[in-house]
Amino acid sequence: MAEINMVPFIDVMLVLLIIFMVTAPLISPSVIQLPSVGSAAKSPDRVVQVLIAKDERLQLKEGATTTDATLRDLAVRVAELQQATGLAAHEVPVVIAADKAIRYETVVKVMDTLQRAGVQRVGLSVQTVP
Repeated sequence: MAEINMVPFIDVMLVLLIIFMVTAPLISPSVIQLPSVGSAAKSPDRVVQVLIAKDERLQLKEGATTTDATLRDLAVRVAELQQATGLAAHEVPVVIAADKAIRYETVVKVMDTLQRAGVQRVGLSVQTVP
């Protein structure tokens, strides 16, 4: 019978280990630049808020004034509130505050409506978990 010479399994594993040890330092990890809270700009004095309730009802809030709105007249109502502040329309930010049960699609529709109306500064309001 012919004798078959087999390479021991441990030798193969050692060769693979050496290959991985040599190539691992050559692979650079990707670095993601995340924004930090400390570098945020000063929060604006006047803000128009778009509140989205659980039943997808929209309300506009500026200061102590809160009014109901629909998606159709949202752009007109936001423009009116921005003009009431006495500043240019692009200087007054709009913040969207939605209930956590709201579908993402609804928030995107509101953002799209504001963008089409020429609102340049749109933000999302979030609640931090203690």
